[in-house]
Formats: sequence, structure tokens, C-alpha cells
Amino acid sequence: MTSSRPYLIRALYEWIVDNGLTPYLLVDASGEHDMDAPLDYADAGKLVLNIAPRAVRALNVSNEDVRFSARFGGVAQDVRVPVPAVMAIYARENGQGMMFADRGDGGSDPQGPGGGGEGPSGGGRPKLRVVK
Repeated sequence: MTSSRPYLIRALYEWIVDNGLTPYLLVDASGEHDMDAPLDYADAGKLVLNIAPRAVRALNVSNEDVRFSARFGGVAQDVRVPVPAVMAIYARENGQGMMFADRGDGGSDPQGPGGGGEGPSGGGRPKLRVVK
């Protein structure tokens, strides 16, 4: 299965913009990923990019990368960030959004939701009670 990350980035971007907020991308700028980005603005291996419609031109979130043009310090620059390097997308004003799990390949979870892995500890049968 393909990674769900680019689909979630697109959906959350639209949701944030539709609510009149400013979408920010948190990007892993540690050098692990090949990208064209203003790394001079990175702090502790992380780069925050404002991708609001008023801040960028020609935003394109494909299944492989996020591309747009923007100005940094008055200088126009084309930016390309691979999708696996995107750590989070969130609204600047209230922090609502999504942080992504760190996966080296950017692939989807092979277990699926609730599949495999350890269940809640405590053993035995689940304890249910009727609420009236």
C-alpha cells in the first residue's frame, strides 16, 4: 500500500486553510533527506515552513514531495521537500494538526489500525459494565 502521509497532508492543508488559519509544515532538515529548502533557517535539524496561499506560489503536494515557490529574506526560491521529511502539518494560530510517526521509508503501517502488536496489558477478559 502507498503511504497515507501525502493524502493526510493535503487534507489537513485544506482543512486549515478553509478555517482561515495559517498552515505550517515542520520538516526534518537534519540532512537525512535530499531536499531543496532554505536550510539556513533550520533550527536543531528542524525547519518550519509557512505554506499559506498568501505566502507561497504554485503549491503542489504529490505522493513524492511538497513543492512551492516562496521568498526567504526577500530572495525567491523554489522549495522541494520529500514527503517522508514532513514531520507535521499544523495551524500556526492554535497548533491543531497532525504529527507523523517517524518512518524511514515513509510507508504505511503494515499492521493497519489495531492490527498486530501487543494489546492493552492486564490480561484476562475485558471488563464491561452497563451504563443507564
